[in-house]
Amino acid sequence: MYDVREWRHVFKLDPNKEISDEALESLCESGTDAIIIGGTDGITLDNVLNLMARVRRYTVPCILEVSTIDSVSPGFDLYFIPTVLNSSDTKWITGLHHEAVKEYGELMDWDEFLIQGYCVLNEDCKAAKLTSAKTNLSEEDIAAYALMAEKMFHLPIFYMEYSGSYGDPSFVKAAKSQLNETVLFYGGGIETVEQAEEMGRYADVIVVGNVIYKDLSAALNTVEMKKSKH
Repeated sequence: MYDVREWRHVFKLDPNKEISDEALESLCESGTDAIIIGGTDGITLDNVLNLMARVRRYTVPCILEVSTIDSVSPGFDLYFIPTVLNSSDTKWITGLHHEAVKEYGELMDWDEFLIQGYCVLNEDCKAAKLTSAKTNLSEEDIAAYALMAEKMFHLPIFYMEYSGSYGDPSFVKAAKSQLNETVLFYGGGIETVEQAEEMGRYADVIVVGNVIYKDLSAALNTVEMKKSKH
């Protein structure tokens, strides 16, 4: 069983985007703590299975972040289930989860499933529009969501998602100030090792995604942040 508490850095791959075998090998062998497979649109069982099979050639843990029930497949080390805490549509908080458990509950190995309390914070990103996320939040709002994730819902992960834009470190610091047990993930706009280190001062785990497809060497450099103090 993998322990996300021991992680500092993960790469997130979108099954709807092309990546060469050479690029994939360099990511999987980089020293990152895990590869998460997940995205917002164009996610199919075929492209998820294809990418999983390619990542599986390496020893790095391979995690599926579930965005559609249809793309769930056996064979991953862990399954991350997002619940969007700042969504104004209950479908994204408990609705889809209820559907999934109704259909697959008997078959699920609950030790492999971790619920991520998502806070989607970039109003322009696809995820915010899709989930009707309330993104105009203050530091106090973020801190309260973090506290809810830990104390009310006992979620293993609180995920601050800026999806494509670089967030405000003071917001990440505000979230971290409320968390003792819940692991704080940060994702969004990290393109340099300096940014990775800046967010890594407060977040337990940083997630690097979009830059992989723009500048692979810059993405690989972000793994260096694992050497910095948390």
